[in-house]
Amino acid sequence: MTATPDRKVVVITGTSSGIGNLAARTLARAGHTVYAGMRATTGRNAAHVADLAAFSEDEKADVRALEMDVQDDESVRQAIARIVSEQGRLDVVVHNAGHMVLGPAEAFTTEQLADLYDVNVLSTQRVNRHALPIMRSQGSGLLVWVASSSTRGGHPPFLAPYFAAKAAMDALAESYAAEVVKFGIDTVIVVPGAYTSGTNHFLHAGTPADTERAAQYDAAYGALRDTMEQALADIFPEGRAVDDVATEIARVIDLPAGRRPFRVHVDPSKDGSEVVSAVNDRIRAEFYHRIGIQELLPEQASL
Repeated sequence: MTATPDRKVVVITGTSSGIGNLAARTLARAGHTVYAGMRATTGRNAAHVADLAAFSEDEKADVRALEMDVQDDESVRQAIARIVSEQGRLDVVVHNAGHMVLGPAEAFTTEQLADLYDVNVLSTQRVNRHALPIMRSQGSGLLVWVASSSTRGGHPPFLAPYFAAKAAMDALAESYAAEVVKFGIDTVIVVPGAYTSGTNHFLHAGTPADTERAAQYDAAYGALRDTMEQALADIFPEGRAVDDVATEIARVIDLPAGRRPFRVHVDPSKDGSEVVSAVNDRIRAEFYHRIGIQELLPEQASL
C-alpha cells in the first residue's frame, strides 16, 4: 500500500472479533497502518490472525496482527516497542479490549470483579503508560476509548460488574483527556449502544463462580433474566449493525487534530445515554471554566 500524508499508525486492542476486528479492517481499508492487538496469536487466535492476513492481501490493506495481552505489562511493552521499531511513530490508540459477564452481582466473587476490572480498566492504563511517552514526544496523538451507553443510559440488571468497569473506564478517559491535551493529544470517547449481534459479548459472557448463590436467584429472576437478551434485541431497529461503530471510529480518526468531538454515540436503541452525556459534558466544561482551567478543554468539549 502506498503511504499517504493522512495515513496514521493505529493500534487497536481486543481485535480477535467484534468491534475491534471490524475497526481494524475499516481503518486499514481507509489507508491507515493498523496493528490489530490480540492475545494468543499462535494459539487459540491463530485462525483470526490468518483471516486478517488474508484480508490484508485481498484488500491490499495494511493490517498486522500483533501479539498483545492487555493483562500483561511486558506483553504490552513489547507490542508498542514493535510498532515504534517498524513505523517510527504511533498516532492512534483504540482502547477496545473488554469482557462482559452475566448473572446476579452477589454471585460473582471478589476475584472475578477484580479480573473484570483488570480487563476493562487496568488494560487501558498498561497501554497508555507505554504509548503516551511516544505520543508526548511527537507532540501529537489520539486516544479513542470504546465505552458503553450503559454508563449513563438505561440499562438492565445482571450485568453489574461489567457496567461498573465500563463506568470506571469512562471516568479514567475523562481525566486523561485533560491531562494529555497540552501535549497535542486528542481524546474521543466512542459510546456504542447494546448491540446483541455482531459481537461475542453475550456469546462469551462470563458467569458467576458462586453457582450455589446464583441458583438462589433463579426462582425469582430466572425467567426474566433469560429473556433479557431478546428484549434488548427487540428494541433494536432493523437495518443497523455493529459495523456502524467501526465506521464512526474511522470517521473521528480522520477528522483534523484538535477539532474532534469529545464524545460520540452510536446507539440505535436510544437508551438515553446521549441525553445524559450531553448534560454531563456540559457541566464538566462549565466547571472547568468556573475554576479557571478551561485551557484543558478541547474545542468540542460538549455539545
